[in-house]
Amino acid sequence: MASAKLNVVDSSAWLAWFADEPGATTFAHAIEDTKALIVPTICLTEVFKIVARQRGEGDALQAIAIMQQGQLVFLDETLALSAALLGAQHKLPLADSIVYATARQFDAIVWTQDEDFDGLPDARYVRKRRA
Repeated sequence: MASAKLNVVDSSAWLAWFADEPGATTFAHAIEDTKALIVPTICLTEVFKIVARQRGEGDALQAIAIMQQGQLVFLDETLALSAALLGAQHKLPLADSIVYATARQFDAIVWTQDEDFDGLPDARYVRKRRA
């Protein structure tokens, strides 16, 4: 029996889920299955920054605590170089290239609302819905 795919949830999907935006339930299974959840530390940075700005540091720390239930992946030199190559190949911004390289390293699916991932292998881009 094949093992289930691991999941990387991009910052855009985390933020949608925390804000309970329309369509955010699409990401619930990837977020709630913490045994299969891979969390690039760059996502901690992005989510903390935005939640702290919008709702305060306390709420931001609570969001980070939820994210840390998954397996944290730190940026090392191997991942950094992979991100650089994938970023150049797919024309991805820096944070997105780190997220994508992390997913590739773990043979994981990226869950996102970020259009930069649209069409990439093993990326599940979900267009942001309006309320």
